[in-house]
Amino acid sequence: MPQSVPSFADLLDGARESAVHLEMRDSYGVASEADDFRQWLETGAVDDDPDSTYWRPWTDLIRRTVARGVTVRRARIVSEPVSDYIRYEHAGTAVNVAAGEQVRWLPRRHASDIALPGNDYWLIDSKLIRWNHFTGNGASAPGEISEDPAAARLCAEAFETVWARAIPHDEYKIH
Repeated sequence: MPQSVPSFADLLDGARESAVHLEMRDSYGVASEADDFRQWLETGAVDDDPDSTYWRPWTDLIRRTVARGVTVRRARIVSEPVSDYIRYEHAGTAVNVAAGEQVRWLPRRHASDIALPGNDYWLIDSKLIRWNHFTGNGASAPGEISEDPAAARLCAEAFETVWARAIPHDEYKIH
């Protein structure tokens, strides 16, 4: 029987202290971003309005999470020079920050000695992991939930090490 994976809204609404997200891919092929990414490739324009139809569900969720006193941090490990997708992601990250997320970027060459999990993840309150799985071309695959203490410890330690080395969004210059 397939495991039931809560929505991101359910996960973040259930967070009491912290929600951290580690992203480690240089390209994602998430269907919900395809049109926005294609527009950015063609025009260089990105939707940077936190209240737009595209962003509003996410920014409302982050705003209400942060308003409850939950710290929301996102770290991205990226290869340099960065991919087009990372350029696009960087261009839109001001929306995440405006909503209340703290975001940092770590050039991959500075992550070589960090023990990293094999998948992107969200870690809620240092104990609940939402593994984000992707296909080879970056499309979203079914996620997975884990409360394994050893895996949660690995995720927490990896995230904190990445965070300590990473560059705050407003200081990170795309290479």
